[in-house]
Amino acid sequence: MEKKNNNKTSGMKLAVLATVLVLGIIAVIVVVMNQQETPALETAQIDISSQPTLGESDAPVTVVEFGDFKCPSCKAWGETVYPQLVEDYVNTGEVKFAYINVFFHGNESILGSLAAESVFEHSPEAYWEFHKALYEAQPVVDHDAAWITPEKVLEVASAFPAIDQTQLQEDMKQVAQQEELEADEALVEEAGVTQTPTIVINGQQLEDPFDYDAIKALIEQELAGEE
Repeated sequence: MEKKNNNKTSGMKLAVLATVLVLGIIAVIVVVMNQQETPALETAQIDISSQPTLGESDAPVTVVEFGDFKCPSCKAWGETVYPQLVEDYVNTGEVKFAYINVFFHGNESILGSLAAESVFEHSPEAYWEFHKALYEAQPVVDHDAAWITPEKVLEVASAFPAIDQTQLQEDMKQVAQQEELEADEALVEEAGVTQTPTIVINGQQLEDPFDYDAIKALIEQELAGEE
């Protein structure tokens, strides 16, 4: 009986060890798979040669925002994530930031983009401040109501002496930057953008544009690859 019990005990110990070993292997596999997962999707490399950019021209990492001036999420991104990105990476020379217009909200999106393109063409030094101010003018309540009008655009622009309001008014009236808008629309289609904001880092599209930890991780990954 004693021998039989010993065999039984040995068998139980082996079973426990086997179970522990299997669980350990599963845990390792899970960890490896999680490490291989990326919060980004591969997309086309984006030509930003004609887009407004912020930062050093030779920065090793390029971050592109596809945004819409009518989009409340874009406004929120610009107020929360964007300042962190600029402080942590753009000001250090590691990241170049670019903006591409999206027209998901129709005519108002087009008008806001047209105005921004006009400022970028004629007063590039005022572009980013105008860009920020136009987003700030977006109403907090009932943002779907019509608010991007020529009058509102000129009101926003009036805060910047560098902007020629006569030129801006004429450009909006004549749709002078139509070619630039068409180029943006082509980039939106090429990158497969379906929501705003969409953030692309060196050709990799973030699943969650508000996940700053994921943004930092991908930037650091790209910087490490440059070493």
